[in-house]
Amino acid sequence: MLTVNVKTFSEFSVDELYDVLQLRSEVFVVEQDCVYQDLDGKDKKALHVIGTTDGKIVAYTRLFDAGDYFENASIGRVVVSEKARAFGYGHAIIKASIAAIYKYYNTRKIKISAQTYLKKFYESHGFSQIGDEYLEDGIPHIAMTRNA
Repeated sequence: MLTVNVKTFSEFSVDELYDVLQLRSEVFVVEQDCVYQDLDGKDKKALHVIGTTDGKIVAYTRLFDAGDYFENASIGRVVVSEKARAFGYGHAIIKASIAAIYKYYNTRKIKISAQTYLKKFYESHGFSQIGDEYLEDGIPHIAMTRNA
């Protein structure tokens, strides 16, 4: 079972921050073979949705209020540990992220920049594609919004 906590940057312990950055690096840089600047200066402004099981961080997203990243509130850096993907934690962390946006930002309008191969996954959570596919850090992406 996934336990989810929402934290500001200043609420991170040093170990939690290290574990989140390690997970992001494992998936976005190593697994996806993508050299990009993960530490982009935006983490301090974001809310962080952290999914743990057995005391280990296995899923994560970061959230922004409307105007902080996109015109609408947004979810980004969606990541699930490769070893934990068979357990539905991706769905759990997205549901928790949507709920956190409602709770903390009081809006139902959400925009994401999704890797194209995850289109059906995000559609299952009420997101719809807007616009054409584009490259972000060399990986095909699409913009998607959710207004429900």
